[in-house]
Amino acid sequence: MKFREIGKTGIEASVLGLGCMRLPMNGDAVDESRAIEMIRYAIDNGVNYIDTAYPYHDQTSEIVVGKALADGYREKVNLITKLPSWLITSEDDVMKYLDEQLDKLGTDHLDIYLLHAMNRSRWEVLKEHGIIDKITEMKASGKVKHIGFSFHDDLAFFKEMVDAYPWEVAMIQFNYMDQNIQAGVEGLKYAESKGLPLIVMEPLKGGMLATPSEDIKALWKQVHPERSPIEWALKYVANFENVKVVLSGMSNMEQLKENIEIADRLIANDLSEAELALIEKVRQSYDSKVLVPCTKCGYCIPCPQGVEIPKNFDALNQASIFNQKDKFTKTYEAFADEAKAANCVACGACEPQCPQKIQIIDALTKVVDYFEA
Repeated sequence: MKFREIGKTGIEASVLGLGCMRLPMNGDAVDESRAIEMIRYAIDNGVNYIDTAYPYHDQTSEIVVGKALADGYREKVNLITKLPSWLITSEDDVMKYLDEQLDKLGTDHLDIYLLHAMNRSRWEVLKEHGIIDKITEMKASGKVKHIGFSFHDDLAFFKEMVDAYPWEVAMIQFNYMDQNIQAGVEGLKYAESKGLPLIVMEPLKGGMLATPSEDIKALWKQVHPERSPIEWALKYVANFENVKVVLSGMSNMEQLKENIEIADRLIANDLSEAELALIEKVRQSYDSKVLVPCTKCGYCIPCPQGVEIPKNFDALNQASIFNQKDKFTKTYEAFADEAKAANCVACGACEPQCPQKIQIIDALTKVVDYFEA
């Protein structure tokens, strides 16, 4: 396992981090035994950066992570969770949620605490409720060692956020498809110029880059034919020196083992000009196929009508990317009636929650037209 120092925190973090947003499931609930086995396997094989958050898996991810970190595993890792910024309505809420999260996780401190999913409106609300003073209180109490934020907004606000406080770390969405989305490459370089180390989420764009169509597979084979699309994606992100952890939300042991094996080859400034040119060629090919830029983060759900928004977009994108309309029409038809895009009533509750700023109502109409016309 390769390690990188996270700036002034002094934390020597594994370059591969385990994100606990996509743990293995048993029906609608996390499969605790499999999840705990995965988390402990990761730790036993060098992963020391464990990331979760308050809303993941209907507020149960932190509980499962806490159970996995019993029996001495807590002392082996850097534990990260996030303040549910959208739930803060008073100054008292900040410490209330922090204490609840510590209790779920079965620990007395967090190595890193992130203000979750920062955008302009949430940051303004947090400031109104004295977040700067609360950060001081958190750290003085020993409950939080290092403070940062995770980000979902545009480049201009990312720069403002970087300059708003002496953050110790920030988390951004980044992959070779998102070079000009949200913070993007320019934001990554801006953070580096300010001495702010970065953690990257969605290096595989919600798994969309893991299983490409045959034409894109053929492109990848032009250089290093033995290298998988997953390794290409992870190596692209890890090539940036200021990216300290590549956070992957793995759902099964096979994915975990593959990523741990790849992690030994995640080296900064390692890609050649020919390799970078190939990545750009693949990016352009993908750009022509993705119909809705959804990462399946789940912030848009639950829908008041029961529409499973990410599942609908995933079916549409998979059908387009893999040119398999018949196969994914069957996938769509297998959805419960209330889960289908056709059940959308255009109430608009989902759109303000979308980190990708997708016009969800219009996009759901595309799904209906594609699968039901």
